[in-house]
Amino acid sequence: MITTAVRRTRALALVAVGAAALALTGCAGGSEGDGDAAAGAGACAPEDIQLIGQVRNETNPYEKAWLDGGDAFAESVGLTQTRLTYDGESPKQQEQLRQALSTGNPECMVLNILPNGDSDTTPIVKEADAAGAYLVTHWNKPADLNPWDGYDTWISHITFDGKDAGGQIADAMFEAMGGSGGIIALQGILDTAAAKDRFIGLQDALAENPDIELLDEQTADFDRTAAFNITKTLITKHGDAIKGVWAANDDMALGALQALEAAGMTGVAVVGIDAVPEAVQAVADGTMTATVSVDGPWQGGIGLAMGYCALTGELDVAELSNEQRAFFARQTLINADNAEENLTPTANLADFECGNLFDRVTGPVS
Repeated sequence: MITTAVRRTRALALVAVGAAALALTGCAGGSEGDGDAAAGAGACAPEDIQLIGQVRNETNPYEKAWLDGGDAFAESVGLTQTRLTYDGESPKQQEQLRQALSTGNPECMVLNILPNGDSDTTPIVKEADAAGAYLVTHWNKPADLNPWDGYDTWISHITFDGKDAGGQIADAMFEAMGGSGGIIALQGILDTAAAKDRFIGLQDALAENPDIELLDEQTADFDRTAAFNITKTLITKHGDAIKGVWAANDDMALGALQALEAAGMTGVAVVGIDAVPEAVQAVADGTMTATVSVDGPWQGGIGLAMGYCALTGELDVAELSNEQRAFFARQTLINADNAEENLTPTANLADFECGNLFDRVTGPVS
C-alpha cells in the first residue's frame, strides 16, 4: 500500500535532491517561496498521469455520457482517458482493472470506476490500494466499507440519494395519474445500493398514497431490452389497469415506453432516473413524465479530476473530511417545466478545477 504520506515524502525528496544539485553548482539562491514550492510538489508530472474510466457499457446513454465527461476532462489537461467497459460482468471488470494496474506506473494512475455491484467494490479497492493507484468509486459499495478505513489512495465514494430520487419520480407519476390507479415497477440490478434505495423511495411514496396500487414489480437489471420484454408480459397480465410505470433508470423507462407504444397504450405516466438525452426529450415531448438528473458527464470527469489534483499536489487526500470521502451529490428532478434546458448533457470544466471538486456535496453517506 502506497500511502499519501509516502507519496509526499517521495515528492519532497525529489525536490530536496534537485535543490542540493543546484547548490553544488552554485545556482541555488534562497527565497521565501522555496518551502511552499516543496510543500505543493506533486507525486507525478502531469504528462505522466494515466486516466482510466470504467462503466458497464456504452449502449446505456448515461454511461456513455459518463465516459464522454471523462474525455472532456482529460482533453482539458492535455491527456487521454482510457475507456473501459465490462458488459455487466463482474469477473471481466476485475480482470480489466488487474491488467490496467499491471501496465504502466500505477502510482501515476487514476481510476474512476462504476463497480458492477456492492460486492465488487471491496476487491477493486484492495487491488488499487495495494498498487498505489488513486481511485474514485461511484454508486455501489458495502455499507461497512469506507475510504477512511486505511485506504489512503481511495479518494472518494460518490453516490446519490436513491430514496429521494425514487420518491421524487414516484410523486411526479402519482400527480400525473391524478392520485389514484395501478402501477408497475421495474427494478434495477438488485446487488446495487442504487436499485435498493430507489425502490425504497417508491415504497415510501406508496405508503403515503393509499389510492395508488402496485400491481406488479419485476427486476429488469437496468436494461432496456429486458424492460421492454417484461413490460410486454405485464401488459398482457394487467392491461388497461396500468396507469403508471415506475422504472429505476431511464433505459428501463424507455424500454417500457416502447412496449406501451407497441400495445397502443397512451396516457400512461412513465418515469425513470438518469436524465439521458432520449428520456429528457421524451419528457419534453410529453411521452414521459419525469426523470432525475445525476449528471453523467460530471461523474465521468470528477473522479479523474480528483485523482489528477492529488497526483499534481493540489489535493491532499489525508486532509479531506469523511464527508468529502463518501458523499451524496446533488441531483435534479427533470419534468415538463425544465426538460428543454436539460436536453444536451455536457461537462462543465469549471466543476473539475481543484478548488471546486466538492461543490456538489449535499451530505455524507450514512
